[in-house]
Amino acid sequence: MAKILLGFIIVLAAVAVATMAEGCDKDREDMIRECKKYEMFPATPKIDPSPACCAVWQRADIPCLCKRVTKEVEKEWCMEKVIYVAKYCGKPFNPGYKCGSYTVPPIAQ
Repeated sequence: MAKILLGFIIVLAAVAVATMAEGCDKDREDMIRECKKYEMFPATPKIDPSPACCAVWQRADIPCLCKRVTKEVEKEWCMEKVIYVAKYCGKPFNPGYKCGSYTVPPIAQ
């Protein structure tokens, strides 16, 4: 009985991990589809994002996405624009928050 219970717990844990990874994968796909044109280099001009992009920002697991930001991603996605879009969409990063290797600067006085 204990072995069956342990097996059941392991299966549930595996399903939970897979579900979390899939959720972040979907957020990543949605972010690319809806927000890419607002967050890519060059750094200027900064363009106000679409309502569809903001909807992605509102529901996305941003900490999960930020963990996936690599140096290669940072060569394509302008982190200054990412910060701009996040703020515009009402889900700003706090100063000091780290997304990939980028640290959100303090608010200018």
